[in-house]
Formats: sequence, C-alpha cells, structure tokens
Amino acid sequence: MPDGTQKRDIKSLLPDELRAELTSLGLPGYRAGQVFRWLSRGVTGFDGMTDLPKALRDTLAERYDVPCLTPERRQTSARDGTEKLLWRLPDGETVETVLMRYKHGSTVCISSQVGCRMGCAFCASTLGGRVRDLAPSEMLDEVIRTGLVTGQTVSNIVLMGIGEPLDNFDGVVRFLRLVNAPDGVNIGMRHISLSTCGLVEGIDALAELDLQLTLSVSLHAPDDETRTRLMPINAKYGVDAVMDACARYFRRTGRRISFEYAMVRDTNDTPRHAALLAARLRGTGAHVNLIRLNYVSERGLMPSTETRVREFAKTLSDSGVTVTVRRRLGSDIDAACGQLRRADAKKPLAKKDME
Repeated sequence: MPDGTQKRDIKSLLPDELRAELTSLGLPGYRAGQVFRWLSRGVTGFDGMTDLPKALRDTLAERYDVPCLTPERRQTSARDGTEKLLWRLPDGETVETVLMRYKHGSTVCISSQVGCRMGCAFCASTLGGRVRDLAPSEMLDEVIRTGLVTGQTVSNIVLMGIGEPLDNFDGVVRFLRLVNAPDGVNIGMRHISLSTCGLVEGIDALAELDLQLTLSVSLHAPDDETRTRLMPINAKYGVDAVMDACARYFRRTGRRISFEYAMVRDTNDTPRHAALLAARLRGTGAHVNLIRLNYVSERGLMPSTETRVREFAKTLSDSGVTVTVRRRLGSDIDAACGQLRRADAKKPLAKKDME
C-alpha cells in the first residue's frame, strides 16, 4: 500500500463493508457487487476479476489481500467416498476439511481454529492445543475450495472440524454472514450446523442473533463426574448449566437442539448413563446422535460395542427421546468425528500425502 501498512483481508469484508470501502475510493457501488461475486467463486487474485478495468484491479491489489488456502493432501475413503483435504494456510499453518456425500447433497465439515484448547480426552484436534483462530475468509475458503477441488456443489455446512466455533465467536459469526450472503455462496442458515462443547456465554450470544442455524452440542455424558473426565470444559460449564443454556436457545430461536454423544466403552455407555440421559432429555424435543467413538491412537479410549450402542439407543427411544445412530463416515482415512488434526506445519509432506 502507498503508506506501507499491511494490506486488508478483502475476503473477510461483508457486502455492505466492501461497498463502503470501494465507495470511499470514489468507485460506484456496483463494483463492490462484482468484487464480492468474484471472491465467492474462488478467484485467487484481482487479475482474475476480468470484468474490472485493469487500473482498478491494480488499485485494489495495492490495498487489499485475497487470502487463499492451498491444497496439500486429498484422501478419499474406499468405504464411503468421503474426502478429506489438508489445507496450507497463508502463514504456513494447516487444517483439515471433510466432504461427505449424501443422497440429499454434499456436506462440508470445516475447521474454525488451528488446533483447539478444549482438551477433550477422545479428540485428536486438541493435541498440541490451539495455535490461532481462523479468519472468516479462511473458513469461507474451506467451503469454496472444497467444492472446486472435489467438483461437488456444497449444499450443507457443519462447523464440526478442528476447533471450538464459539471460542472464535466473532470470526465464526462473520463467516456465517458471508457464506449466507445472497450474492455469494448463498447457503441458507437452516443448512448450517454449528457444534460446540458447551460454552454457555457463546450459546446465549448465538441465541440472541437468532440466525436459525442448527445448534449441535457435544454432550458425551449426562452427569458431571463422567463428563468432566471426558471434557475438561465441564469443570467450568457443568451439565446443568449447558442444559439450561440449550433451553434458552430453544425458547429464543424455536430451533431444536441436536446432542452429539460419542460412545466410549465402559466409560459413558452403561445402562445407568442411558437412563440418566433419557431422564434429562425426555420431553425437550431434542435429538440425540449416538456415535461409536472413532479411535485416536494417542488417546487409548475404545469405542463401545455395537450391541451396547443398540441397547443405549433403545433406552432413549423407549423414553420418547429421538435418537439416531450415526454412520462412521471416513474413519479409514481418519476423517470421522474427533479424528481431524493439524499436520506438522514445519514438516514437509511426503509425496504420497500429496496424491
């Protein structure tokens, strides 16, 4: 830039902000719409915005940056066609994104942070802690570039990858508004799910925005003793506090809560746990997704048996609680819930990892 200051991330600007920026440069408002549409298509620089005059492209390039993710590795599950992408971020850090194919369309599971500081005992994403939050533009690029690399039209988004979305609250909300913008990617809020380990203030703040997305809460235990053992955050936000926040969210938005429950052998899968969970959720209208724990070598925890999962699900169903036993998509490429992780940002990827 002329004054030597750092270029601004133009892809993180909301449409109204972009219009104000370009108007301040003496440009007509319609130019902002052109730029926003190009950014939403995955253009990697201003030279690619071919319907803008070259002088304008040069001016924008002097002032703004178009951050882009670089694909480093693409893996495809031999079992179900799920794809996992490792992205190199502009600063050299890495995150993973997963594309899942369903009859109703393709869903992309994105990361919201580089690493995670929540410390859940069963999760690979928290190994090494949190490095930094992802910028709104980086989360947006996960969606856009996953579609471009795989050739799939993304119809649904889940924020269930690396990181705790509500620990990056402002960035995530800005991303949601960007990806929902009619002139951009234009994915409706009801096609977006946000997963949290239960940050109560974040749940309340999200409720006040009434975005009409689906809130998914990683519960994983119905009692404080078990949940604290699995999820250290429970020492701050106990089960009662999380459930109260969920009730407030439902009253404010009218959107039912989805509870994620990873079944860990001989830890949270006993008949006692099933009965406690049923008692907590009976009559709330909530939906429970039971997931056999996906193995992480560093953690040492084992998944529940299929028989135990069926028995657990029957207890919930018999109590009137809506329950689904979720398929384990992408587990053969470590793309299933709890298996995403950062690659070593300093270590070159092997040739086989690029294929």
